[in-house]
Amino acid sequence: MSGNAGISGGANGATPPPTSSTPAEPIVVFDDVSIGFEQKPVLENISFQVRSGEMRILLGPAGVGKSVLLKLTNGLLRPDSGHIFVFGQEISAMREKDLFELRGAIGTVFQEGALFDSLTVRDNVGYRLSEEHLSEDEITARATEALRFVELDGTLDKFPSELSGGMRRRVAIARAIVTDPKLILYDSPTGGLDPITSTTIIELVMKQRDISHTSSIVVTHRLQDAFILAMHHFNLAQNRMELLPPHQTDPNTSFLMLHQGRLVFDGTTAELIHSTDPFIKEYIS
Repeated sequence: MSGNAGISGGANGATPPPTSSTPAEPIVVFDDVSIGFEQKPVLENISFQVRSGEMRILLGPAGVGKSVLLKLTNGLLRPDSGHIFVFGQEISAMREKDLFELRGAIGTVFQEGALFDSLTVRDNVGYRLSEEHLSEDEITARATEALRFVELDGTLDKFPSELSGGMRRRVAIARAIVTDPKLILYDSPTGGLDPITSTTIIELVMKQRDISHTSSIVVTHRLQDAFILAMHHFNLAQNRMELLPPHQTDPNTSFLMLHQGRLVFDGTTAELIHSTDPFIKEYIS
């Protein structure tokens, strides 16, 4: 997890993203993707991209297909039509063996954390590493580093039942980042948490974005969480998030919105706030 530890910040405490003379290939591409269940459409003609280092915040009413979109992204579901590219590879018809290898570069924070109750925190965080047959010492070292990133030092030998809801969610984030993923999928990372704990989790999501510059898709039902991510940055020197100057938003954070199975918004924070679409105005009001 070299991207998370021992990182020196820039003048404002944040590590600047790498620069390139040519645009990087998108990390995720959805091209006219549709899927339904039992002859009922769930997502229809969805097209969007996630650039390298970009955070896409996915909004929309409950039951609109946000979690389905994440499962399509990591190949847990296959589309009925259209094409999905992840890391430049079309995954729409990829063999399960190849999908398993591809998922090694994707970290996922599931709804409610989804930890294994019978495993210690160390074994939960290092689960994917054990599947890759790393040594026990290496698993312990990397799990410890990931837990330090989420500020849960000293919990290696605890079980999920010994942790609060917020701590379990932080363990889930540690498990997602322990493999140094190129892409992280957050499925309602603050769902079921109180507002104060939710802010702590969102700060960790922001920390991963601003220190490691990991591409991500964040599903959230909480507009407050979405706008905190869009209007703050993580200051590594101060080890805290800070509000950006007035009229500024994070340039690497943008929004997607689903409604009735269709993508009704794809754009910047400013474009979302100033949208004249009646549904969007009502949703964010």
